[in-house]
Amino acid sequence: MNILVLGDIVGKPGRKAIRNLLPQIQKEYNISFTIANAENAAGGRGLTKDVMQELLALNIDVLTMGNHVWDNKDIFTFVDDEPRLIRPTNYPPYCPGQGHHVYSAGFNKKLAVINASGRVFLTALDCPFRCVDEILNDLPKQVDIIIVDFHAEATSEKLAFAHYFDGRVSAVLGTHTHIQTADEKIMPGGTAYISDLGMTGPENSILGMDKDQVITKLITQRPIRLEVAKGPAQLQGVVLDIDEETDQVKSISRISYRSPA
Repeated sequence: MNILVLGDIVGKPGRKAIRNLLPQIQKEYNISFTIANAENAAGGRGLTKDVMQELLALNIDVLTMGNHVWDNKDIFTFVDDEPRLIRPTNYPPYCPGQGHHVYSAGFNKKLAVINASGRVFLTALDCPFRCVDEILNDLPKQVDIIIVDFHAEATSEKLAFAHYFDGRVSAVLGTHTHIQTADEKIMPGGTAYISDLGMTGPENSILGMDKDQVITKLITQRPIRLEVAKGPAQLQGVVLDIDEETDQVKSISRISYRSPA
């Protein structure tokens, strides 16, 4: 069974890349289940109901979020009603939404998706190690596959998280930095890992944003509202090949495709 996990979708260019490329990728790799990070999908900041419905209609099974989860206030009107949307589990317990969910994923498998946020160089939320530990203790025994989107800045924190849960989850896949890393591997305990899935968004940009605006902001140190860049987009992520008998990840493969403007 092959599972596709896509890096952060950024704005309209990222959504267009999904429309143009996802069907052929799902067919080429015989994908049974698709996960994508959508925290930048609406104008580069957060998620709206319309954008969520657009992405789910494009055959994405689960949308994960990150530190921009609350940037678009529209999310408070639907985050509690859509089981295919999860936000970082280590936000305070009174926050709306859910941090994990169990889904059916082909070949009669049960798949849990967990979203957690790092704390190094990001908002100091609850401890992601402890929060995910608690989830794993409570998951029903019939869950076959566990995928964690660890939305974090520091590679050291991502690696520490992966080593801590090695052998207890199927995959720890980093998001947030929008730069696809070349360190995909199967860890000693069998957990698949990559520091960052990359970005599904404008190719000629700085992390999806207009490059000239970002450069001006860095040079002048003045506040500038950044906008999503235009032009051709890329689609990046990984394909997990999972053994149907043992539920172990056999391989993790990076993918990167280019979509026309």
